[in-house]
Amino acid sequence: MTPAHIDTLPVTGRATWRHYLELTKPRLSFMSVITAMVGYLAAVPYTYWDWKRTLLVMLGTALCAGGVAALNMWMESDTDAKMQRTAGRPIPAGIIAPGSAFVVGWILTLAGLVVLFKFVNGYSAFLALATVVAYLAIYTPAKRWSRWNTELGAISGALPPMIGWAAAGRSNPGLGWSLFAILFTWQMPHFFALAWTYRKDYAAAGMPMLSVTDPSGTKVSRWTFIWTVLLVAASAMPTLLGYCSWYYFGAAMLLGLWFLHAAFNFLNPAKRETLARRVFLISIAYLPLLMMILVADRMIFRL
Repeated sequence: MTPAHIDTLPVTGRATWRHYLELTKPRLSFMSVITAMVGYLAAVPYTYWDWKRTLLVMLGTALCAGGVAALNMWMESDTDAKMQRTAGRPIPAGIIAPGSAFVVGWILTLAGLVVLFKFVNGYSAFLALATVVAYLAIYTPAKRWSRWNTELGAISGALPPMIGWAAAGRSNPGLGWSLFAILFTWQMPHFFALAWTYRKDYAAAGMPMLSVTDPSGTKVSRWTFIWTVLLVAASAMPTLLGYCSWYYFGAAMLLGLWFLHAAFNFLNPAKRETLARRVFLISIAYLPLLMMILVADRMIFRL
């Protein structure tokens, strides 16, 4: 089944605002907003603070993220229906019609782009558009045919902090690219651990995730560890480039060692099932902690 044919799915339930909210993947969209605000708060000059602009950056990013999520659900409703983890989503469950999801997704996406372009600046809108294109035209189709879909998807996932950086005026370009590198590398161990946990679901949907093409888990765990090492290196960049203090550096290294320990243990085939969940949970805690420390360091030391 392709997006051109999903309008044949029956609608069996009555949609409420909660179902439309679920269509926007609120947790994933919230993370996009938070990482965009990290880029904005880390880059904005503290001698000039504009609450209205800050709220507009949040609104524009949230609308784009929610719209893209809805369009992604529209494109993947057939594979979602085959996976236990996603079969209850509004479209495969027959609660929201595919056409409605398509319209809602584009309305939200276009509204977000307009907000950023008209009330923030053109470069932030351009990066938001690049995120939309990368997610819908590259990552989503790649999940059906390429083992490299996680790496391709990390491009769109790493762009939100760049949106915030651009909204702040594009000063300190090294800081913006450092945030991109952190988000890009973080996604690898995060999603590899998730894909290993739900490898049977992905196999049922015919998605060639690394956890599906490597049933032993050897490559999954090895790449998880390698990308975690690269993540720790990326987290050092803000200090090495002169944007953060050595206090940030020390905290980043401690968090990195915590993450690395879990990724190293994940290499053990005897405990891989349990340790995949641990790597995933640590990844969820690691990112907000690192981002909070980075923003606090920038605000305190103003390097």
